Amino acid sequence: MSKPPISETDLHAYVDAQLPEGRWAEVAEHLAAHPEEAERVQAYRSQKNALRELFSPLLDEALPATLRQLAEAPPAAVDPKKGPILARWSLQRIAAGIVIAMLGGVAGWLGHGQYQAVDRLVQFTPLPRQAAVAHVVYSPDVKRPVEVTADQEDQLVKWLSKRLGTPVRPPQLGALGYELIGGRLLPGNSGPVAQFMYQDASGQRLTLYVTTENATNRDTGFRFAREGQVNVFYWIDGKFGYALSASIDKGELARVATAVYDQLEHK
Repeated sequence: MSKPPISETDLHAYVDAQLPEGRWAEVAEHLAAHPEEAERVQAYRSQKNALRELFSPLLDEALPATLRQLAEAPPAAVDPKKGPILARWSLQRIAAGIVIAMLGGVAGWLGHGQYQAVDRLVQFTPLPRQAAVAHVVYSPDVKRPVEVTADQEDQLVKWLSKRLGTPVRPPQLGALGYELIGGRLLPGNSGPVAQFMYQDASGQRLTLYVTTENATNRDTGFRFAREGQVNVFYWIDGKFGYALSASIDKGELARVATAVYDQLEHK
């Protein structure tokens, strides 16, 4: 009997160490014979590890006492006159259970190689972490790191500008050794955001995250954050928020971020 083909589900289960022993050997043999897929699996593993590092502090936090109380068992005795109160209490308990399940779901998702739920996760994170998560998810991608490539830059600019409702254009970083790969549209807190991706001759990638959701944010300083293994320089300029992310030295990233800032300031 012929062996079943190696599916995408098998590859993710391989990354997550969830394959039966016999199937594990088949997938390992398949990857040894297909270097491109082996590289993709390594990218999945890198994404998984980086996301876990980004969010492990959140997952280690204790559940708030109010949620724990709501999740406790109800009293054994019930006063008929307080039925409505018990009903409301039960609804609260159900809501608490949903929250607990959601937290558990985040933990489970972080241990998985797939990333379809990024749009739900980033809604609860500040600008530098949103940018770092997007960088971790897409920069290792081998086959499709961007939606529209740099050879269609005019189309990319028109598309992203239309979706964000304002003109956006990627800075030119060739003089610093980073060439534009392309860009993509991502979900933000309340609307779309843009991500531009660059790469140097060694294959090192950095991403510029652009959002227009900062109209009420007056914190215009040029700031630095470290999210796991990702360094991020970010700043606010009017309604725009920018975050430049990469797993490179802070000084090197600062040099690039300064160039980006200068270009955007004089756009």
